[in-house]
Amino acid sequence: MDRKPSKLAAFFQHPLVWMPIGFILLVLGNGLLSPLIGSTNVPFVVSMSLVSGIVCVAVYLLVMKGIAGRPLSELALRHAGRETLLGLGTGILFIGVSVLVIMALGGYRFYWSPAVSASVLLAGTLLFASAALFEELVFRGLLVQGIERLGGSWLALALTSIFFGGVHLANPNATLLSAVAIAIEAGLLLGAAFLWRRNLWFVTGLHFAWNSCVSLLGIPVSGIDSAGLFEVRLAGSDLLTGGAFGIEASIVPVVVGLLLSLWMVGRAYAAGRFRSFRNRRET
Repeated sequence: MDRKPSKLAAFFQHPLVWMPIGFILLVLGNGLLSPLIGSTNVPFVVSMSLVSGIVCVAVYLLVMKGIAGRPLSELALRHAGRETLLGLGTGILFIGVSVLVIMALGGYRFYWSPAVSASVLLAGTLLFASAALFEELVFRGLLVQGIERLGGSWLALALTSIFFGGVHLANPNATLLSAVAIAIEAGLLLGAAFLWRRNLWFVTGLHFAWNSCVSLLGIPVSGIDSAGLFEVRLAGSDLLTGGAFGIEASIVPVVVGLLLSLWMVGRAYAAGRFRSFRNRRET
């Protein structure tokens, strides 16, 4: 027979307690990445990216296992490699289709940029990997699962999508339209991907592939200029190209991402992976 947790343990196991604790600790752990921004010192970037990643994962494990007292099936190693590769492929496909559509409509032209060094590309790629891991631990790891325990999967998907779009208002060249676009094509898509696959490997791979592909193409990533393999020249309206914010403010990935999100939601719902308000027991 299962033992009931003590009153103190029950207090800390409430999502409204462990979610903010985890959020604050993960933000502090991610602060280790701050000195890396703009750095091309590869050994420094590699070491600090690894340290930041290890710290963030350790914090997540501490909060979810030690404080929330819940299982960690979302980080199970059994199919980690397969799920990560599937996520990478999905992210590449998503960006590839979006870019090709914009090119076909005359919005993008790419020119080879041989001046970019391999160290700059490697540093940027590692930074994107660390950022993707941090954001997925926070949004899909902590927030989706915490809100889901309080009000079900639909509420978790809606609130985290809105929050994800909102936090990107702080990025350079951000507008209300770009935040709405991020909420739909990223917040909704990544949330749906997590509910479908129920692991963080898939969504982190998708998120990383998305950002790194956009960067390698020389397109700004969420308003931040990136040095890639190409230089991109824009033509047409910002609604098509995304303007200074980058492709994420374009209507094209919003439509593509929405269609992909709906497909993933359908797969998750059909597989019984959505949790209702009345049935919040973790499996």
